[in-house]
Amino acid sequence: MQYTVLNIEAINNLAHQYDLGEIISFKILSGGSENTNYLIASNTESYVLTICEQKSTTEAINLSKLLEHLATNNFSTSKIIRNKKNELISTYNDKPVILKSFLEGKIMDNLPNHLIELIGIQMGKLHKINAPNYLPKKLNYGIEQFSDVAIYAENSSFHNWLKKIEDQINPYFSQAIPQALIHSDIFYSNVIIDEEESNITIMDFEEATYYYRIFDIGMTIVGICCEGELVNLEKVSSLLKGYVQEIELTDLEQNALQKFTIYAAASMSFWRHRNFNFTNPTPGMENHYLALKNIADYVKELPEDCFKKMLKLY
Repeated sequence: MQYTVLNIEAINNLAHQYDLGEIISFKILSGGSENTNYLIASNTESYVLTICEQKSTTEAINLSKLLEHLATNNFSTSKIIRNKKNELISTYNDKPVILKSFLEGKIMDNLPNHLIELIGIQMGKLHKINAPNYLPKKLNYGIEQFSDVAIYAENSSFHNWLKKIEDQINPYFSQAIPQALIHSDIFYSNVIIDEEESNITIMDFEEATYYYRIFDIGMTIVGICCEGELVNLEKVSSLLKGYVQEIELTDLEQNALQKFTIYAAASMSFWRHRNFNFTNPTPGMENHYLALKNIADYVKELPEDCFKKMLKLY
């Protein structure tokens, strides 16, 4: 969704705050529900200019700091471009502006197993990076927010379903389950593939959080291992094969992974239900939550130990 319209004069004024060279072209980029993104090509390089429509200045700075933190730890993702004043962000009409290098490559909605394994490896590397103290400690759509449904849809079928999910996953929460810096939104649309289809780059750390690392695995299963409303277990196996090359999951994590995958699908279903039926009512999108609800139910019906058995293979 495009919120802020920029003409060539506005683009040049913003570009003047950076050392971009001569601007050759610019265009709006699709995708993103909270930002306006422009692809800007100069005579030397291409960039993504992000106008943060809903972030505070502090939130935008923290996101930029995180990207620099990842670069310092040799994690490949979008590179922040500081302005001429060496500041992490600029402003446009009192809105924070972030400039990043453009990641060359493509997005694939049906990833082959060898790339899914690479995603698992990269996720493991991410989870080993020290989590900065400015990261949020809870999710915007996590179990702590599920009670919101009672505000606008109390005793609805979705409300009752979500309460049952909560009852099922609550016993698996434990202080002993490791937490880490997680992405929490690794869907195929946030993974850039090189032209040779031999390397991947994870981008879009908007929802990065200090949270359970098995939630990140569960969300990635939902985001890249599903075909329609079914989970491709061969793809799940590839993801786990990559991840355990970096991190060995504890027994508690192995036992809880399947429940946290249900949790991940339910949390995204909840976000869609709340957003399209209450926060931002959108005609035609009222039932958009159902696909993720069905994925949660599908994982719930799998044999209890199927994910754990996969982990034992590696």
